[in-house]
Amino acid sequence: MDSSPNDCNAIASFYGVTGRNLQSQYKDFLSDFKAWDQKSHAKKWLLFAKNIGKYLSIDETSLSNGELYTILTSKSGKGRKGTIVAMIAGTKAETVISVIEKIPLKQRSLVKEITLDMAGNMGLIARKCFPNAIRVTDRFHVQKLAIEALQEIRIKYRWEAIDQENDAMEKSKKSKENFQSKTLSNGDTLKQLLARSRYFLYKNKSKWTESQIERAALLFELYPDIQKAYNLTQELRGIFENTTDKIIGFAKLAKWHEKVNQSGFKSFNTISRTITNHYQTILNYFDNRSTNASAESFNAKIKAFRAQFRGVRNIEFFLYRLTNIYA
Repeated sequence: MDSSPNDCNAIASFYGVTGRNLQSQYKDFLSDFKAWDQKSHAKKWLLFAKNIGKYLSIDETSLSNGELYTILTSKSGKGRKGTIVAMIAGTKAETVISVIEKIPLKQRSLVKEITLDMAGNMGLIARKCFPNAIRVTDRFHVQKLAIEALQEIRIKYRWEAIDQENDAMEKSKKSKENFQSKTLSNGDTLKQLLARSRYFLYKNKSKWTESQIERAALLFELYPDIQKAYNLTQELRGIFENTTDKIIGFAKLAKWHEKVNQSGFKSFNTISRTITNHYQTILNYFDNRSTNASAESFNAKIKAFRAQFRGVRNIEFFLYRLTNIYA
């Protein structure tokens, strides 16, 4: 139990006791939880300076009840022992900086690169705490903004389709006629087409099924704006996936910005401005193609681990178990 994320209920079943009882016995007698050197401040912050490496990631995650923690992880840990460098309650830059600065500057100065999202507090933390590190904006956060802009356009048309159907139904009631929604060649109504299109718009065309190909053809014929927005989203993804040179990446992003300006989509113009404001750290991606994927994956592990502790109110004990495995 000290070194792996085992479920207490599963272990307890072998010994004919309840998981709650086993967990209580482990916490109070079998483990060294009561003598844990970080117990007094665990709710506020945890620090494992020995785990700091040359390549780090910083992100935020929710442990319970929507409470956010800022987590600094070492990529050399590969999601196993030695991964957690720091966990700090909240996302306030000043608080996080004050904890990380407990690590000697000499150690922090050895960090070469840190990946992060586009949040201003994360940028400030990285800049203040790791003065020699190159900051790399996670390209998946950039792509996510484009996908959200695309879905916003789809949703706008879906609400219009719902309004049109409601108007037609009310008109039929007044004229005492039976209402029947018009169906398209694939069997979808207009409202269904726009709802069911959500899933394939996340994917590249090469990964569409036959029914999705048919649905996409109908969608793009009826709503050219959605096709234009989809193409912009896929082109942005292609720039990150297929470009290995920073200068070429810069040129391709500039061309993409021009297409966005010509499209007239307000949401995509917002993304374009956001990219412009983070140009340097976004372009740093093309040096080593570093992303925050390791941090996102680790966040998923934390949430899965937390699920095993459902009903356990002692957050310090949860953090103790977590750090025994990953710190």
